[in-house]
Amino acid sequence: MRVSELVQRSGASLATIKYYLREGLLMPGEATSATQASYGEEHLRRLALIRALTDVVGLSVQKAAEVIQLIEGPGDDLFLTLGAAIGALPPYVESSNEQAQDYPLARTALERLGQVYDPDYPAVGQLDRALTAASAAGFPVDDDRLELYGAHVRAIAEYDIDHVPEGPAQGAIEYAVLGTALYEPVIAALRRLSHQDLAMRRFVPDSATDPAGS
Repeated sequence: MRVSELVQRSGASLATIKYYLREGLLMPGEATSATQASYGEEHLRRLALIRALTDVVGLSVQKAAEVIQLIEGPGDDLFLTLGAAIGALPPYVESSNEQAQDYPLARTALERLGQVYDPDYPAVGQLDRALTAASAAGFPVDDDRLELYGAHVRAIAEYDIDHVPEGPAQGAIEYAVLGTALYEPVIAALRRLSHQDLAMRRFVPDSATDPAGS
């Protein structure tokens, strides 16, 4: 397809597509002349991915480029690549290279859950920051909540890991990286909608048998 059709089908402006091409987020089309190129379904898929990473996940164009680069040029180690991808996702935690970082709240929480504590893994700093913020706001995460959250989130993680595709490493890395980035907003939205449903059933009269409100 020509770039005009790519604009129409993707919903992205011509200026945006040219910007993504310059920044390397969108792969070049197949040259058909000195000034024109042909684009395919893979370009539509990439534009949809960029939009999901920037509009839904909330990444900057630069951070989205980091995630895409990890997919296009992964190393042989899925574990390390996934860690790098998590580091590209918000919330961002500044780290110091001068000395080993320690995250006491995250360490205590992970030890209680019986999970690995590795301060170099980006999500550890993210957890510690979240626990610290909750405590400072007067809503510390107590042991009961931690264990309940931990059990249910681990079940989600087990499902994700069990469904990592077999075969070439790049497919597994793409699944792990994009699954982490794109499914977390789904989990957050489902949790909020469960709150809505439960609150309606418990606090709104006569709603338990008519959740749609009709």
